[in-house]
Amino acid sequence: MTPRTAVMICGHGSRSLAAVNEFNMLAHHLRRRLPDYDVDSGFLEFARPTIRDGLEALRDRGAERILCLPGMLFAAGHVKNDLPSEINAFAAEHPAIELRYGRDLAIDTRLLQASAARIEAAERAARQRAERKETLLMVVGRGTNDPDANSNVSKVARMLWEGMGFGWTEVSYSGVAFPLVDAGLDHAVRLGYRRIIVFPYFLFTGILVERIYAHADACQARRPDVEIVKASYLADHPLVIDTFVERVGEMLTGANVMNCQLCKYREQIIGFEQDQGAPQVGHHFHVRGIGTDGDHDHAHGHAHAHDHAHAHDHDHDHAHAHDHSHGHAHAHSHAQRHARSPAETHAGADAAAGAANPPRTVAERS
Repeated sequence: MTPRTAVMICGHGSRSLAAVNEFNMLAHHLRRRLPDYDVDSGFLEFARPTIRDGLEALRDRGAERILCLPGMLFAAGHVKNDLPSEINAFAAEHPAIELRYGRDLAIDTRLLQASAARIEAAERAARQRAERKETLLMVVGRGTNDPDANSNVSKVARMLWEGMGFGWTEVSYSGVAFPLVDAGLDHAVRLGYRRIIVFPYFLFTGILVERIYAHADACQARRPDVEIVKASYLADHPLVIDTFVERVGEMLTGANVMNCQLCKYREQIIGFEQDQGAPQVGHHFHVRGIGTDGDHDHAHGHAHAHDHAHAHDHDHDHAHAHDHSHGHAHAHSHAQRHARSPAETHAGADAAAGAANPPRTVAERS
């Protein structure tokens, strides 16, 4: 007998009411597209219902199997750490319920087509005509401390560059990774293109997208000779919904396999060797469900320390979530304004290494 199956859509959450409303519209679309399933949704932080709220609601309505769908573009900390932590905790308390965990949207041809549609709409709305060979495309990613996720933004940019025939492309990030949007735009305007299209590769609006557009406006004010065009983010484009529906189906067939080849927790990635095998656990407990549109800046100008003792399995068969158990503690600073370039990061590491291992005298070396 087939278990009663439900779908749990797991969002990040935002202080922006508009962002929460857009996520809820996604959930509305998926309910319409998945009429055979009981569908609920929840957020990691800054909004209600929480993911736990949604899981408990599905349980109360009789779900025997829950397919947990990350409502996120790429597999970075939220997909690898925070969501599995929430799901594993619920699974431990309810062993009779089967939980399966989906994969991120990742790089998908449908998302590239949706991106092209957003960019083309921005071109049509531009003030003046410009050939694509005279146009620079700036693709803006969210930015994480996971180089695999950050590199996916570069691949998306390259695919759009070559596929659409722009003169050039640049990549920047809203926080954490380098270059940030303001620095990226300052560099881009020097390259001599008549037009720059700023495309936030985001699913929903929110404080970060608003900040991206504000940087674009500021750059336009400084450089009136270059037209800065703001493209829309992906939102609920039909091809985005199609991709989410496929991710649900993958959980039923076992095809929900993430990319582990370049995962810093599984492999020794250059510059992130110390993260291999690191324990992975959620760190959103202090902001879970606290509400929207408050005075909190999503750049997180605070640091918090916490112990990690969670199990994570990078085989990614996702029966419920992940498992590899070892523990340590470290502090996270989410101050997205303070991203450092790779050169600065490695210079700091070199300086630390030099302090720990000062040069030896000739006598010591002999």
